[in-house]
Amino acid sequence: MSEIISVEHLAYSYPGPEGSDGVRVFEDLNLTVEEGSFVAILGSNGCGKSTLAKHFNSILLPCGGKVYVCGMDTSREDLVMAVRRRVGMVFQNPDNQIVANVVEEDVAFGPENLGIASPEIRRRVDRALRQVDMYDYREHAPHLLSGGQKQRVAIAGIIAMEPRCIVLDEPTAMLDPRGRREVMETIGRLNQEKGITVVLITHHMDEAARCKRVVVLDKGKVAADGTPREVFSQPELLHELGLAAPETVELCYELNKEGFSLPLTALEPEECAQILYNAVGEI
Repeated sequence: MSEIISVEHLAYSYPGPEGSDGVRVFEDLNLTVEEGSFVAILGSNGCGKSTLAKHFNSILLPCGGKVYVCGMDTSREDLVMAVRRRVGMVFQNPDNQIVANVVEEDVAFGPENLGIASPEIRRRVDRALRQVDMYDYREHAPHLLSGGQKQRVAIAGIIAMEPRCIVLDEPTAMLDPRGRREVMETIGRLNQEKGITVVLITHHMDEAARCKRVVVLDKGKVAADGTPREVFSQPELLHELGLAAPETVELCYELNKEGFSLPLTALEPEECAQILYNAVGEI
């Protein structure tokens, strides 16, 4: 697969008070995201997850190194809009992204700003709302929706701009379990059925386990990178980084301390239950 995002020797520091050096986040970060992939980015607070995400569509610009989107240099002022057409951002709080009093008007906001013709906007809005299962709510007031529904409307607003990649920065952090499930099902479907590249920043290990690739950041560096099974089968490494593996892996890990010899690859409860059943049968 071709690369949709390429991060090359990225350096970035947040400005500090006048006369200070500021806060260094990245010094030499390298990372690529393949088109059509579903990638989770994990890490403890302050590791640079959100900072990295904002580099993907020119919200932040590198202090050193380069970030490329579809081969375009994100730091070039004349390419910023082209970059943002290809990479859409969904943030933690959906209320911060809702700008209209009617759902369909909110979803139309992005395409209108791109100068899309009205008939095409209508087509995009209807299609986007259907893709996130919110078409029946198109004439509703956004503030009356649940948290999960609001976030799906926010995602529809990005879809209507027809990006090739969607970056979601902790989109379920403020949602209840039902809302989290709705959002995860929506973005999973967009990746599988529409081929949209998804970059998910999350602190929920069960969400990361549903992705195809997991990247763990620590102190501005890539500390682990692989499939969910490859990354989460290293609980000791994750603990050193201030993280935990999914509960299924942690259970097997703790049982191994008590003398069992269980594989640390079970990411689903059913799979973990089968492993435990087999282990008990061997005793």
